[in-house]
Amino acid sequence: MYFKRIGDLRTDNDKTQQEIADILSCNRQVYARYENGVREIPVFMLIKIAEYYNVSVDYILGLTDNPMPNDRKKIEIR
Repeated sequence: MYFKRIGDLRTDNDKTQQEIADILSCNRQVYARYENGVREIPVFMLIKIAEYYNVSVDYILGLTDNPMPNDRKKIEIR
């Protein structure tokens, strides 16, 4: 699911794979593999993508259809 979302986010923002790869400091071919679902995306890259597009990681992963990040409060674990 996430590979479709990151591709849609990129095209909706009129960015090329090279531009996003540059932002992520990776090779364009590596980024293309993320978009095509050939390669799993590392968590740190997923976070960078979510921050860049100002969407939640949950949205990218398909856990919600709401792209807006939630203001998360720290939860005290007892």
